[in-house]
Amino acid sequence: MMIKQTAGHDNLGAFAPEFAHFNDDILFGENWNNTDIDMKIRCIITVVALMSQGITDKSLYYHLQNAKDHGVTQKEIAAVVTHVAFYAGWPKAWAVFNLAKEIWKEG
Repeated sequence: MMIKQTAGHDNLGAFAPEFAHFNDDILFGENWNNTDIDMKIRCIITVVALMSQGITDKSLYYHLQNAKDHGVTQKEIAAVVTHVAFYAGWPKAWAVFNLAKEIWKEG
């Protein structure tokens, strides 16, 4: 499944067109669709990078959902976040788990 992003153009196209281009066409266009790294692994790497920086806003929520959509299971994300908690920080893990619980709801 190819990643297609329009958030940059939709939200910043008129205000910051160059940034919108880099976001949608380069980051999510070329980088995210590069097949050198499996999409599932790429999703996990992105969640870990955001977690390690303490970014727990809508971007992390988006990337957690993207991870689920690309086959990351609840068990896998729990193991990844737990592992990274020892390196990035326990409070950051709590924040990620609070978002992940919403995405991997049972039912």
